[in-house]
Amino acid sequence: MDETRSAVVANEPEAAAALGASGAPGTGSRRSLGPVSLVVAGALSVQFGAAIAVLLMPRAGALGVVTLRLVLAALVLLVVCRPRLRGHSRADWGTVVAFGTAMAAMNVLFYQAADRIPLGAAVTFEVLGPLALSVIVSRRLINLVWAGLALGGVLLLSGGGFDRLDPVGALFALAAGAMWAAYIVFSARTGRRFPQADGLALAMGVGAVLSLPLGIAEAGAALVVPSTLGLGLAVALMSSVLPYTLELLALRRLPAPTFAVLMSLEPAIAATAGLLVLHQDLSLLDAMAIALVIAASMGAVRTQVARKSP
Repeated sequence: MDETRSAVVANEPEAAAALGASGAPGTGSRRSLGPVSLVVAGALSVQFGAAIAVLLMPRAGALGVVTLRLVLAALVLLVVCRPRLRGHSRADWGTVVAFGTAMAAMNVLFYQAADRIPLGAAVTFEVLGPLALSVIVSRRLINLVWAGLALGGVLLLSGGGFDRLDPVGALFALAAGAMWAAYIVFSARTGRRFPQADGLALAMGVGAVLSLPLGIAEAGAALVVPSTLGLGLAVALMSSVLPYTLELLALRRLPAPTFAVLMSLEPAIAATAGLLVLHQDLSLLDAMAIALVIAASMGAVRTQVARKSP
């Protein structure tokens, strides 16, 4: 899970211009390996950052971790991007506020889920939001197949009735997915109204302001303990700043459909991070469930690409 995914495309004109392109002229498989590696590195950074966030929760709580991530990431992005505050219409600011609100809600809900269920399961449930949005937008019969695959994955992951997972955690993850879908919509709108990454930086600031009272209420003075701040900065850099930079560079040379397919691998990467960092075992049933959701996500992306192709 990460709020830079859609914003990378929406806030970068050169990347947006490349949507549907096949890459730079003369680009072979060897040259395309570079941007693919950048995207994979960004995904690894996001999910291992999420694993560190789970380790941080006993110190600051789920809401405290959200606050640390959003506040510190906002400070970094605002300093780096230095977005212009004047000259924007009321509609511009309304879009940014909606974008930041969706971002804050998505993070709050996801970390509440990650505090209750394994990281791989949380990301698998969450990715259903963007998947559902893709299916709805496409309106093609084949997408019923992808929806069915995703549903099969969810049923396997839940053991047939969420009895194997904390039901509250699963519901938080599904709600985070709904907020991720809303986030995608407002990310695109923000990208059309603000240059480069200015809209993302401002929305991150809005999300930080909204999350701050929640984090203070839950964690209080624990938020300013130096070791907690250090881990929080690591989460902010790994889950927001670093992947945004890597993906921004990758999208200059990588077709957007390829980028979207690579993003479909997030549940598998999250499960790996959960196993290596948090020692969360992955059963064969869990692996099959995650594979079904990944296949559904990739299929939906390919269907969208085929629909737009002449």
